[in-house]
Amino acid sequence: MPTLFTKIINGEIPAHKIAENDDFLAFLDINPNAKGHTLCIPKKEVNKIFDLDEKTYLALMKFSKQVAHALEKTIACKRVGMAVVGLEVPHVHVHLIPLNDMKEMTFQHKVEMNQEELGDLAQEIASNVELS
Repeated sequence: MPTLFTKIINGEIPAHKIAENDDFLAFLDINPNAKGHTLCIPKKEVNKIFDLDEKTYLALMKFSKQVAHALEKTIACKRVGMAVVGLEVPHVHVHLIPLNDMKEMTFQHKVEMNQEELGDLAQEIASNVELS
């Protein structure tokens, strides 16, 4: 059965996309810890990050780094934090979270953003993405 993220990849569920290439997709988290909280996922459905083949794992890290740079250009933050937890959805995903305070990494701290705000922010971040 396809995961929630596979349904997003296939366009069955809408998402506020930031960046996409043949192998990966980045989109805003709909329940963000901080403004700009982004998920980077491989299009290949794999449950656990360390089950990815080495080439895909390294490419996911490169893709995530490029998205993180776009987040830094768009959102005022001290740094972009990265977390891989993977318990919510059985599909590899890297959380990129613009940080100004440690509480933003706790996954208990949430910010409210409506769909229009998420859409506008996604476009702004996407304009700063430079994929190679």
